[in-house]
Amino acid sequence: MTETTGTASGGGLPVAGGSQTWRVVWRMSHGHRRKLVAAAVLGIVAATAGLVAPAAIGYLVDGVQDGTADVGTVVWVLAVMIAAAVAGAAGAAVTVVLAARSYHAILAELRERLVERAMSLPQSVVEDAGTGDLVSRSSDDVAQVADAAPQIIPAFTTVVFTILVTFAGMAALDLWYGLALIVVLPVYVVTVRWYLRTGPRVYRAERAAMSGRAQQLVESQRGHATILGFDLTEHRHHRVLDASWNVVAHSLRARTVQNMFFGRLNIAEYLGMAAILLAGFWLIDAGQSTVGAATAAMLLFLRLFGPIGQLLIVVDILQSVLASLARMVGVITTPTHTDTAPARSAPSQDSPATVQIEGVTHRYHQDSSPALHDITLTIDPGERIAIVGASGAGKSTLAAVIAGIHHAQQGTVARPGRTAVITQEVHTFAGTLRDNLTLAAPDAEDQDVRAALAATGASGLLELLPEGLDTMLGTTGHPLTAAQAQQIALARMVLADPDLAILDEATAEAGSSHANILDRAADAALAGRTGLVIAHRLSQAAACDRILVMAGGKIIEDGTHADLLASGGVYARLWEVWAQGRERADGPQ
Repeated sequence: MTETTGTASGGGLPVAGGSQTWRVVWRMSHGHRRKLVAAAVLGIVAATAGLVAPAAIGYLVDGVQDGTADVGTVVWVLAVMIAAAVAGAAGAAVTVVLAARSYHAILAELRERLVERAMSLPQSVVEDAGTGDLVSRSSDDVAQVADAAPQIIPAFTTVVFTILVTFAGMAALDLWYGLALIVVLPVYVVTVRWYLRTGPRVYRAERAAMSGRAQQLVESQRGHATILGFDLTEHRHHRVLDASWNVVAHSLRARTVQNMFFGRLNIAEYLGMAAILLAGFWLIDAGQSTVGAATAAMLLFLRLFGPIGQLLIVVDILQSVLASLARMVGVITTPTHTDTAPARSAPSQDSPATVQIEGVTHRYHQDSSPALHDITLTIDPGERIAIVGASGAGKSTLAAVIAGIHHAQQGTVARPGRTAVITQEVHTFAGTLRDNLTLAAPDAEDQDVRAALAATGASGLLELLPEGLDTMLGTTGHPLTAAQAQQIALARMVLADPDLAILDEATAEAGSSHANILDRAADAALAGRTGLVIAHRLSQAAACDRILVMAGGKIIEDGTHADLLASGGVYARLWEVWAQGRERADGPQ
């Protein structure tokens, strides 16, 4: 696996390399290392207690063979075995608890870092990678690591120590018993090496297929209205089905590799048993060992079947976990800006509410044509600017660059430090109406919330909702119309009280019946602050201080509504067409 730290470019978010993944995990283990050391010590003690039972049985066998064992010997052996089993179980339990606490604490920090970085990634990076990729990493991959805890934690505490201590115990009985295990080591080594070459590639492909499936599901859910409107249900069904069968194919390949892995491990077990029997026969025949010692050696080796199998099963699980960890760390270590971009983006120094753009050029991809080309613009404090133009002219891109959502490759951008954006896609979060409104102003009191609703003309919403501010909203809560959701978003902006407010067609889906209401709400949200409006209706543009007309990523006209009408340019023609459309819409039916 190669080290990858750059941002994605159409092929998903980055996947971290192995050494980089371990470095990040090691840094996050700081503060938990004492618990991990304590777990290691207790694990060794618990594993050592497990040697008592085979040794005691071997002692009993020799006593029976020599005729020196009696009922008291049997009782004593049983008592020792029970005490050792209790001590070993208690030590193993405490070991697992200590390790589990550290494991989940580190995983929780990883998850927090992932979400924190994901929320600060440039929108262009997430869009290029696909939203499904990010959703898969923050859900499927996190779940994969968390669900593996019950098997990984015991394996890397009690199991590893059991294998090491048991091997030492066999060598203590007689060096030849320990050396007999050498015959099985090549089988284990070859099997594990084969698996480590094959497994990671198969599991990475499986995780990537899951990301593709997640992307198709997310797109189908978000584009539900479009799918129904264009009768694309069958088309989307086949896309999701193909992505799901792709996951099935990769999962079957992963299970096949797993079965081949376990089959080779069984060969090692048979060889180990045969080697112990042959060594025992030779040593007893030569008078160098006893039947009891040979019995103890065989019991110790049989005792290894479970731990070795569990460990190697965990090696199988670990490959999938490491693949998920690498994908999580890939997001955590993704830069929140484009390292090669020379453009500067910082709060304005002249005035806290001034926007200054100089020579900004922006491309979504290196080989694509500029979405913005050599834009220079100044917005004075308190000035309200409207941007109009055809679809694809660069309006939303310019707003995103000013807001800091996209980072331009060339030029400089200076904007107020407190900037808020409302787009056409308004989201209502799961929670109460109060929670939705105070997201950007956590300290706001109920009177502030009510005042913001009144300012945006949404006071009547409280009377319509069954529990007022305590009404639950979101997918499982009280349904809202598109206009109501936009009113809440505008009231949220009033509470946030930014220096620069950007409305990117924030009232575009209002519909004619709600247009005036939402226009007044937008006016309230922009009152007293610098404003940038991507105008869906030219009536919005006409109410602004200045109007910018964009085409082909450039500003082709700049002036007041009256000046642009008088110049007879693009805006004047747009206004004439729009005004005629309004007259026809308002005329007799």
